[in-house]
Amino acid sequence: MKNRITELFNIQYPIIQAGMIWCSGWELASAVSNSGGLGIIGSGSMYPDILKEHVQKCKAATDRPFAVNIPMLYPDIDKHIQTCIEEKVPIVFTSAGNPKTYTAKLKEAGITVVHVVSSLKFALKAEVAGVDAVVAEGFEAGGHNGRDETTTLCLIPAVAEKLEIPVIAAGGIGDGRAMLAAMSLGADAVQVGSRFVASHESSGHDNFKQVVVDAQEGATQLTLKELAPVRLIKNEFYNQVQQVYAEGPTKEKLIEVLGRARAKKGMFEGDLVEGELEIGQVSGTINEIKPAAQIVEDMLQEFEAARKEMAQITF
Repeated sequence: MKNRITELFNIQYPIIQAGMIWCSGWELASAVSNSGGLGIIGSGSMYPDILKEHVQKCKAATDRPFAVNIPMLYPDIDKHIQTCIEEKVPIVFTSAGNPKTYTAKLKEAGITVVHVVSSLKFALKAEVAGVDAVVAEGFEAGGHNGRDETTTLCLIPAVAEKLEIPVIAAGGIGDGRAMLAAMSLGADAVQVGSRFVASHESSGHDNFKQVVVDAQEGATQLTLKELAPVRLIKNEFYNQVQQVYAEGPTKEKLIEVLGRARAKKGMFEGDLVEGELEIGQVSGTINEIKPAAQIVEDMLQEFEAARKEMAQITF
């Protein structure tokens, strides 16, 4: 399967694993890359020495391209950028910040740069900043998200129509049928997060993976827009947040209830009561924890089956 993204990243299939906080270590990234997609190490939960360790282990586990995702709202960003340059990471995905900040520096080091956006406005700014591609992430996605609540179905054609650079669709994509739909709307590839959370190689806690598998339609909600919008499983911590909203939210009250290390507590340590559980709406369709390679293979088979089914439609 060849297109602009497979050629840009030198990968076999246009399937990109999202760089998810606490769930995307070297084991998952290397497994996806070895399966022909692009695996991503999520650096947002890592200290600089930990990121370097994950990059080195990923390089030892795969001879194929992989990437590092760097959310610019987290600390130690300068050190993460330097690690990527020193370790010759081939591709860096930046998010949650201004793409102008590091794009030129990364590209001067020979690194392909992709920026994650949630609107056409920011997609255009990313293109002007010189990135090689954008991830256009719809409202359905898990984790930190855009404030405008633009769905993937609306966002992808709007971005694809206006940009010259490749567009990667994200948000609500968990199988090959959704992959075909996104590419039909103009995307060159898809980025998949929640489906890979429920994989054997994901570094998320087994308790968290099981919650994802058990999730039904309506199990998640986008909240905390006053701080950084995030889509969460509705658990006790989520209820505490909603109580603050019921009483009249202030930024200070929201920061107080959020506290420290909530995401680590929930997704990495498995505290399903007090932890922050970030996942996308597509979790309602995930019913099994699988090896990453099986997820990639299933998506490709589903994509081809859906493509053939659509080709039989006549008018």
